[in-house]
Amino acid sequence: MKIDIEAASAKLAADPRISDYDFWRSLKNLNNEIFQIANSNEPIPMDMIRWRVILKQARSKRGHA
Repeated sequence: MKIDIEAASAKLAADPRISDYDFWRSLKNLNNEIFQIANSNEPIPMDMIRWRVILKQARSKRGHA
């Protein structure tokens, strides 16, 4: 399934049910999981990379770096 990163990040950024903390916590958890996989010398799933980009862009659209 192909994910439109721009559309997904815009939709998440516009969702008032998701707090800035939710974005931060999700991104932190995802980064920790990616770090653990990388330290195990296993391949990182592309979906994880895509979701990290989506979360970063959504957070950025809300005015956070």
